[in-house]
Amino acid sequence: MAKSVLLKSSIAKKVAMALSGLFLIMFLSLHFFINMTSVFSADTFNEMSHFMGYNPLVQFIMQPILVAGVVFHFVMGFVLELKNRSARPIGYAKYNGAANASWASRNMIVSGLVVLAFLVLHFYDFWFAEMMYKYVNVSPIEETRYFHELNHKFGSPIRTGLYSVAFLLLSAHLWHGFNSSFQSVGFDNKYAKALHKLGYTFAIVVPFGFIFIALFHHFNQI
Repeated sequence: MAKSVLLKSSIAKKVAMALSGLFLIMFLSLHFFINMTSVFSADTFNEMSHFMGYNPLVQFIMQPILVAGVVFHFVMGFVLELKNRSARPIGYAKYNGAANASWASRNMIVSGLVVLAFLVLHFYDFWFAEMMYKYVNVSPIEETRYFHELNHKFGSPIRTGLYSVAFLLLSAHLWHGFNSSFQSVGFDNKYAKALHKLGYTFAIVVPFGFIFIALFHHFNQI
């Protein structure tokens, strides 16, 4: 009975983590789309950023829900990883994980910690600065400031390098996590192969797209 309850609890946590992982995917997709416009049109990027920054629905409902989902995803990931490690037998130390699993799947907690640290940096760089601009300093509305601010952030080679490394690890995290999320919520069916391809494509295109954006704005100022 106790084992049955524990199993159900573990499965529920994995499903909850998988669903929260979809919040991470939506969060990344939205930000990737908006930031990619900065490569092609400063005006379009400014317009979209201004809309996102001053729309009450986005600011006070959508954004908090997405952020809460992302934070929950990483916290639940750490909890599950610690439980998995404590449940492993002593002989597990002799287990050759590399022969049975990819580096990404064996180091999800490592890549997750780095990605979480990156998100903290990202929020400090952009969200916190935005809150200070609007609600603390009460600065005037300036619809064309966003492109300049983005360029300024990536003018630093250190910040650009940190972003690039973080996105490389994000790619590794997504490589395993995207497909794992769909399997956990029951999508391991006839569409599994197509979903796997979609997951691997997302894990490459989005993180490396972010790296391209950062490098583009950095070298565009040299």
